[in-house]
Amino acid sequence: MTVTNSQSGTNVYEVSDGIYRINTPVVIAGGGGFSFNQYLIVDDEPLLFHTGPRKMFALVREAVASILPVERLRYIAFSHVEADECGSLNDWLAVAPQSIPLCGTVAALVSIEDLADRSPRALADGEALSLGTHRVRWFDTPHLPHAWECGFLTEELSRTLLCGDLFTQGGSDLPSITESDILGPSEAFRHEMDYFSHTTNARVMLERLAATEPTTLACMHGSAWRGDGAKLLLALADALSA
Repeated sequence: MTVTNSQSGTNVYEVSDGIYRINTPVVIAGGGGFSFNQYLIVDDEPLLFHTGPRKMFALVREAVASILPVERLRYIAFSHVEADECGSLNDWLAVAPQSIPLCGTVAALVSIEDLADRSPRALADGEALSLGTHRVRWFDTPHLPHAWECGFLTEELSRTLLCGDLFTQGGSDLPSITESDILGPSEAFRHEMDYFSHTTNARVMLERLAATEPTTLACMHGSAWRGDGAKLLLALADALSA
């Protein structure tokens, strides 16, 4: 792990071949903590998944710059429209002149065509996009865990699922990547915050993600995870239907 900002603790760690987790821990007043992760795929056309909140832009930019020149970024991608997902989208479009937003068709239609300073590249459900060596594929997951426009990217070379908020773990002092249980902590967090939408289609969508057989889960909050991703996604499906 490389710390790129000693004051904030922002750090970088390569979780899969050419895929870097950028993490900023946040200590919450009164106890506890949280973390915000972005994922950078380094390739001919680099992709950043999640922008981080607008107020963290300088920290995330500093971290990206420790890996590659920020102006090389081609795609600024995210799961759904929320401050920590795409709050600094226009800041990234400004510093990376060749970059464009990358999102699902619903997000493009209802929000990003208006919110973003450049028109997005909208990916249809199941559509793949080559970045060079890496290839990403978009999966629509409406209302899983929340937001009509929600979806995820899987990187097929490394079998990495950029899974957004599916396995949110609280805490600010967690390992960059783990093979330990994350379902228990994420379920405890879900029961406390109730941020899942209770969609009746959750199992079908999770089974579809499981069919990609990911070996790395790139979580937006908390540790990334390595192991049998299909088994873990199906366990989440069971927990949501319990």
